[in-house]
Amino acid sequence: MVGSEVILLDFWPSMFGMRVRIALAEKGIEYDYKEQDLPDKSTLLLEMNPVHKKIPVLIHKGKPINESCIIVQYIDETWKDKSPLMPSDPYTRAQARFWADYVDKKVYDALTKSGTLKGEEQEKAKKEFIEILKVLEGQIGEKPYFMGESFGYADIALVTFYCWFYTFETLGNYSIEKECPKLIAWAKRCMQRESVSKTLPDSKKIYEFFMEMRSKLGL
Repeated sequence: MVGSEVILLDFWPSMFGMRVRIALAEKGIEYDYKEQDLPDKSTLLLEMNPVHKKIPVLIHKGKPINESCIIVQYIDETWKDKSPLMPSDPYTRAQARFWADYVDKKVYDALTKSGTLKGEEQEKAKKEFIEILKVLEGQIGEKPYFMGESFGYADIALVTFYCWFYTFETLGNYSIEKECPKLIAWAKRCMQRESVSKTLPDSKKIYEFFMEMRSKLGL
């Protein structure tokens, strides 16, 4: 494999890949971006992630790192000289990991169900999703960011879902901002960072992609 020391295998609408792109941008790391066709996975992707066969994959000096949150931690530990993403205090660092893990286990499935189920099931799914967001909103509280004054790991774990909110709000006919105004205020604060604003695609573009994908699948 010839080329850049840092390579990212990714797919542009992926909220998980966006996490890695934000972390790389925060650190000012140059990398070679290789867009992946997920229905027709590249030989490189299958070679670098033979277990899950998923994006994102960060390849650093020929060695693959998989799973978005693990990759963000790797980036922070490898390039320590700029923009620390993890808190220096062990307890606060553990809390950041806890909230990122909460996001991973709860948000994706709940968000998807809130816009794709029908009838009573959808109403239940919307309620459950808002309850999850309210828990996250409670952790942010009056602080600028998840763990305090500094943008970091836990913020990166959640903020990439923000560009997908519009799609599922539209499909589910509800408003996240109405239910969780402080959470949306936090997301807008994050969007003021260049690393975030240049990474997250326009919400309408995400919506168009999703509807096209559903149409292709006959949904």
